[in-house]
Amino acid sequence: MSSSLATQPHRRSWLKPATWHLRTRLVLLAMALLVAICGAVGLFSYASMDSFLTRQLDDQLSQAANRSNDPGRPPSGGGFNGRDPLDARGQSVGTLNARIVNGQINSGGYLDSDTTRSALSSEDKQTLLALARNGNPVDRSLSNGDYRIVAVETGFGDVLVTGLPLAGKESTLASLVWTFTFVSLGGLALIGLAGTVLIRRTMKPLEQLSEVATRVSRLPLDAGEVALAVRVPPSNSNPGTEVGSVGHALNLMLDNVANALEARQKSETKVRQFVADASHELRTPLTAIRGYTELMRMTENFTPDGRKSLARVQSQSERMTTLVEDLLLLARLDEGQPLKLSEVDLTQLVIETVSDEKVIAPGHTWRLELPDEPIAVTGDASQLRQVLVNLLSNARKHTPPGTTVVTGVSRAADGSAEVTVTDDGGGMPAEFVDKAFSRFARADASRAGTAHPSGAAASEGTSGLGLSIVQSIVEAHGGTVTVTSGPGHTAFRLRFPSSAPNTQADTPAS
Repeated sequence: MSSSLATQPHRRSWLKPATWHLRTRLVLLAMALLVAICGAVGLFSYASMDSFLTRQLDDQLSQAANRSNDPGRPPSGGGFNGRDPLDARGQSVGTLNARIVNGQINSGGYLDSDTTRSALSSEDKQTLLALARNGNPVDRSLSNGDYRIVAVETGFGDVLVTGLPLAGKESTLASLVWTFTFVSLGGLALIGLAGTVLIRRTMKPLEQLSEVATRVSRLPLDAGEVALAVRVPPSNSNPGTEVGSVGHALNLMLDNVANALEARQKSETKVRQFVADASHELRTPLTAIRGYTELMRMTENFTPDGRKSLARVQSQSERMTTLVEDLLLLARLDEGQPLKLSEVDLTQLVIETVSDEKVIAPGHTWRLELPDEPIAVTGDASQLRQVLVNLLSNARKHTPPGTTVVTGVSRAADGSAEVTVTDDGGGMPAEFVDKAFSRFARADASRAGTAHPSGAAASEGTSGLGLSIVQSIVEAHGGTVTVTSGPGHTAFRLRFPSSAPNTQADTPAS
């Protein structure tokens, strides 16, 4: 059974970045909400203050216009000798006054801070002459600045223009804007810091759940006995809270996974024990069958068909014996029995194994690619020999005569030893490469002796355990084995670590 929790043992838990992003989103959401509130309050405050200051300025403007109105009448003959509106009492600095008579400005100007007067420019006069004379205040830009102006037609036929500067109002509004901006920015910073601390404290239990999920994701759950003792602490697994509900659910899931792993381990142990016991028990009757077959061949006279049948019985018993031995070896490897460690010269081992295959299959071309200096590893010599025998016999059985098989030994840059077995046969089917090391996996077109895709006949009777044994032995030595295959090229690459495998040196049971 393979657990999905262990498919990527070194990945980061999905919950850690999720909690970080959630915390960031909550802070940004709070900041955005506060910005929206501050903006709405600021706009409302600005509009209210502008309206208030405008009404206040209009009241002052009305009073200034009343003060500047001359109660005297113009003399007969059309002349006008009333006093200048700027001479009226109580006029504030910056006040604008002008009197329009017969479409012309008779008098007018600005009241400076030293009680002197500044004359109106020609542009100012044109602006004042264009005013509507309905008594409604309006804003205009003049040479002396922005003004709030009102033009009123008096009972004597003239028009009295009065204006007050807008500088005070604009200064007050600018101060309000700056004050509100600084206060809002300070509030945003304070709320951001406080919100970050508060949300981080609130999300702390989720980070603990993330740590639990991360530790579980790094456990090797795909095979062997697994102790799944990691759990969410009780403080974060109380179903009464939202986070506690997640922690409680995670604990229930982990309990279920632990029970499934325990059941899987018990089932695998029973299967391995059964295979080991059955293989051990089958060795005796198979040995007897082979012995009696050989005895009958030497002592009895058979017809040609009888001799052929007897030879068939003997070959099938030998094949079954090989299968039983392979199953027994796999069972021992699964049990993790200690290796008989010693220093093994890979170079010499390859030379001897290839020499044996040359005798068995002289129709193949066997080549060696060896280093100048011997390469040695720490391992079990008999099992490493079994690895090479399986790979070379695999190349022999599944490629036609005339195929070139190259066996190489080299030292990698990291100090590990590499062994490669490459052939130029037909190659494996693409769909078979990924499951080449699975037990009982066979790339034969059928189990009835039809032609193998690589060109060899399937009748040679491969059990489908050879490559699985190779992988188990290499992994028991702390190494790795990979295969690449395509039309005209198949390569197995073995890599053994420079140091000895982490296992007790002992002799496996026979």
